[in-house]
Amino acid sequence: MKVHDLKPPAGSTHPRRRVGRGIAGKGGKTAGRGTKGQGARGQIKPGFEGGQLPLKQRIPKLKGFKNPFRVEYTVINLDTLETFEGTVATPATLRDAGLVHKQGLVKVLGRGELTRALEVSAHSFSKTAVSAIESAGGRVEVLPPPFGNGRPAAKGNALTNR
Repeated sequence: MKVHDLKPPAGSTHPRRRVGRGIAGKGGKTAGRGTKGQGARGQIKPGFEGGQLPLKQRIPKLKGFKNPFRVEYTVINLDTLETFEGTVATPATLRDAGLVHKQGLVKVLGRGELTRALEVSAHSFSKTAVSAIESAGGRVEVLPPPFGNGRPAAKGNALTNR
């Protein structure tokens, strides 16, 4: 058997129905388009809804949403802390030294190495950063967030709007 001998089994395929070829054939006269109106005549643009505002214009443009409970940290790495002059590093002293630019929560990450003992106070630490600071002879202090339990109150919360 060769490729040109292959064909589907008998009865499994059907010829395409040719509509609009006169009343004698199936699908004559209106050819399955109903009677009169726009759908019976020319081509309708895809997405056209008969003059109603189309769905693609009704839905909002921007994708996704903004999580009101997102906690955003300003990150600082160990290699940056190595350049810090002093023995006690807090968010305020780091900001004064120009190592942290935003005011807010500070998280220490473990990129780089720390060769001297430092007392580091921040709002969050990675496990590698804690182990590196403590192995260098330093101390780690986790600061509480400035807003309660770590998250701001949800907007429109019944408890906060009394």
